[in-house]
Order: sequence, then C-alpha cells, then structure tokens
Amino acid sequence: MSAQTGTTDAECLALTRGLRRRGAIVLAVFGLVWALAGGSGVAAAPVPVVLGVVAAVVTAGAVVVAFRGTKGPVNRLVRLPEKWNRGVGLVNGAELLAIFAVIAASNASGRPEFIPVGICLVVGLHFFPLARLFDQPQYTWTAVLLTALALVGLVVLAAGSGAETVRAVVGLGAALVLWGSSFHVAVRG
Repeated sequence: MSAQTGTTDAECLALTRGLRRRGAIVLAVFGLVWALAGGSGVAAAPVPVVLGVVAAVVTAGAVVVAFRGTKGPVNRLVRLPEKWNRGVGLVNGAELLAIFAVIAASNASGRPEFIPVGICLVVGLHFFPLARLFDQPQYTWTAVLLTALALVGLVVLAAGSGAETVRAVVGLGAALVLWGSSFHVAVRG
C-alpha cells in the first residue's frame, strides 16, 4: 500500500491500465474525426470515401490494440498529481471554450478557412498540461506535433491555398499524430 495515497499496488496497476486504455481509445476516435474532416478537403471523387474506410479500419485497429496492449506488462505506474481529475476537467473545458471561440471568431471575420488551423492549435496546446496531469510524457510530443501542424496550416494558408487544401493537410496530419499517439500509449504505456 502506498503511504501517500492509501492505494494498493493492484489499484495503481488497474488505474494505470485503465487510464492508458481510455487515453488510447480517445486518441483513436479523435484521429478518426480529424481524418474525416481532412478527407472532406480532398475533391477527387473516390478519395474521401477511401480515406473514410481506411480511417475507420485504423481506428478500429487502434481500439483493439488499446484493449490488448494495456493487458501486457506495465513498465511504469502513473504518478498522478493531487486533484489530477479536476485539472483534466478544467483543461478540457478550456479547450472546448477555445474551440468555440476559434469557430466564432473565424466565421465572424469571414475567414472560416482558419477553423482547422485554430482548432488544431487549441488541441495541440491542451496536450501540454495533459501530459503532466495524466503522467503521460508522450503527450508532450503529441502537443508539439499538433502545434507544429497548426503552424504548417498557417503557412499553407499564407501560400494562398484554399480552405479545402488546408483542411486536408491539417486534418489528415492531425489524424496521423493522434493515431500514432494512440498506438504508442496502448503498446508502450
């Protein structure tokens, strides 16, 4: 039993596995959402449908790996900070408000092409505190990659590309980052 928290090693192990499984599943599902958004930016007739099917298969695979991978040996138990779940709620609430603000500001300014870039930036930034709150250091890389991807989206916009191209680049890129994080969390912990 841990003197600090009053939990047993078995409870810590179950919490570690549960958090990693849920994290891997959430990452995979949001990877699907981003892939579908990105696929909607590709105009060539069968490509969006093919991307949707591939995205569904990759997401299903990630969910299967999340259940199987987290049953294996755990190399490191999570060390959660005090009131971690409250912090997660605050971070996710702030993320949701920021996403609504991005959508509202982009639409109000007549620049809806900034929506995927702004949302990607918000999602990327929200992973920085989640890395600490969930004791998942790899979320820092998720944060860095999504934030960098948002900047790539800005460059694509500045180069004169249309909203569809930006949506495809940011959406498909974000899907790959989230799926990669999902598999990593499930398999490596």
